[in-house]
Amino acid sequence: MHRNRTLHWIAVHATAVAAALFFVLPFVFVFLTSVMSDEQAMSGELWPHQWKWANYATVFRTPGFLDWWRNSLVYAGLGTLFTVCSSLPVAYALAKFRFRGRRPAMMLVIATMMLPPQVVVVPMYLVWAQQLHLSGSLWPLIVPMAFGDAYSIFLLRQFLLTIPKEYLESARMDGCGELRTLLRIVVPMARPGLAAVALFQFFFCWNDYFGPQIYAAQNPGAWTLSYGLESFKSAHNVDWNLTMAATLLVMAPVIVVFFLAQKAFVEGVTLTGVKG
Repeated sequence: MHRNRTLHWIAVHATAVAAALFFVLPFVFVFLTSVMSDEQAMSGELWPHQWKWANYATVFRTPGFLDWWRNSLVYAGLGTLFTVCSSLPVAYALAKFRFRGRRPAMMLVIATMMLPPQVVVVPMYLVWAQQLHLSGSLWPLIVPMAFGDAYSIFLLRQFLLTIPKEYLESARMDGCGELRTLLRIVVPMARPGLAAVALFQFFFCWNDYFGPQIYAAQNPGAWTLSYGLESFKSAHNVDWNLTMAATLLVMAPVIVVFFLAQKAFVEGVTLTGVKG
């Protein structure tokens, strides 16, 4: 019996280590290539002869790279803030209020999740470019997030269903209005769900290539890192060490944010969907 448990422990941990290596090795390859010389990069040698840390400084000195970084932070930061602030009240109403049309409203939110963005890209572009004259900027991507996001509303609504209604009733009996109840009671209890939604939205905005390509392609000053990286790769198509260094710099903020907030993120994703 003890021998079987030992063999099971070894098998499980060996599988976990193999899976971890499978996911980590590509990042190790990108990192090692990023600190190689031009001659050694992609030569088949896996370990740098000399560690070229100056490759990262070269990437940062690339014209426009710091602007792409700033634009990505603005896009991801404002997009995340707007999405969370606008989606939370809608999710709260759908989860805790009883009103006529509540179920059709929820069905409408779910239906919009099934609508591919390519279906509406032409009419939306005509509105933003020809009517509002905001093409060449990221505002056509940021402003709509202030009006809610279907996936974020759905995810938050599922999480808010797990909050016992007794807490809300107690707050109302103490004289709290709905807004105060939302801010003082619901928000602190919904932090894992809010963290999950915020991380999902931050990752989406940071990695978004399609949106900046549509609205900001004609203005290099409004490019994000995801779109600018394509231009960088075209300009340095034989400098694989610089391309890998730029790729790692683009991925680094996402990796850091996830590791800092992974506990709240996992908890939020786990608790959503407990109730329907």
